[in-house]
Amino acid sequence: MGRSQFDPGAKGRLPWNAGRRIGAKRALKPQQVWAIRFWLDHQQRVRDRALFDLAIDSKLRGCDLVKMKIGDIVRGGEIRSRALVVQKKTGRPVQFELLETARKSLQAWLERRGGTIADYVFPSRVDHTKPISTRQYARLVEEWVIGIGLRREDYGTHSLRRTKAALIYKQTGNLRAVQILLGHTKIETTVRYLGVDVEDALQLAETTEI
Repeated sequence: MGRSQFDPGAKGRLPWNAGRRIGAKRALKPQQVWAIRFWLDHQQRVRDRALFDLAIDSKLRGCDLVKMKIGDIVRGGEIRSRALVVQKKTGRPVQFELLETARKSLQAWLERRGGTIADYVFPSRVDHTKPISTRQYARLVEEWVIGIGLRREDYGTHSLRRTKAALIYKQTGNLRAVQILLGHTKIETTVRYLGVDVEDALQLAETTEI
């Protein structure tokens, strides 16, 4: 049940969030994305490179990403240019693109991994009939960001989900498009997710002439 802050035994105990960064994790910048790709290639981590690229392009939550099956991204022996996944959280389908960079890394991984269209893209090391866990995915992301010298406290799995969405919003200011890509049911969720504030709105207005 935990302790009350007023209990004698609670004195001297650190709060659970001591030293942790609470709140939304930062999105990766384009140069950081390529730094991680370079680091993974240098480490010859073929699986992780494919997982990273799929996470960036799909913009999926970790729970949906790890449970993707080969049939979700492969058709006729080739990696799809577009894929569709039904989100666990909302039960709604979301479609996403797979650009050439992701298609190449996924192809390289699946050629090594093998399997059928009913198998998970990223199987667990313990039981190949199951996918890697979201906890393992989070540990991998931590390794990647540390590998290029970033603070692990500032980044997490949601950093990968937010990266492309944040870039699209920055370049276009189109919240509706980002909402569709992230699979949010409400535009307000997208606004909070991207951290859009009054300053963002004013900057967009200042660059728009009539």
